[in-house]
Amino acid sequence: MKTEVMNISENTLVTNKDIVRAFIDALFTKGDLGAVDDYLAVDFVDHDPPLGGPPDREAMRSAGALFRRACPDWHSEPHLMIAEGDLVVEHFTAGGTQRGELFGAPAPAQGRTVTLRGINIFRIREERIVERWGRLDELGVLRQLGIVPAPA
Repeated sequence: MKTEVMNISENTLVTNKDIVRAFIDALFTKGDLGAVDDYLAVDFVDHDPPLGGPPDREAMRSAGALFRRACPDWHSEPHLMIAEGDLVVEHFTAGGTQRGELFGAPAPAQGRTVTLRGINIFRIREERIVERWGRLDELGVLRQLGIVPAPA
């Protein structure tokens, strides 16, 4: 089966990457929960919702709030962004110092660095993010928190 890729200008590809970068920076690095309203389409669908939540905008907002509550210095660093057609692929590392409860794990007395690695694919339509697919190393975070034991 052949996948058809939309013919999109180089300027649009750059704009699409900028939209994704700005959304991630606003929501996860700056903690701006309004970024969900600013960057996600009303009909946004998350095919792999973070933390097993519903596939909508509010689950994305909740994920941003959860990480910022637990790790006030949470930040996301994109390592690679590739745009083709109306899709943007982002490979990233995010992390912060745990100062509050995260996934049921209480904050340690001295804080601990928590790191999350992942890959997201975003679909852009009319300068809004309309879909997301992702693979996040949630198991790695659970191991860092001591909730799941590391392999022997």
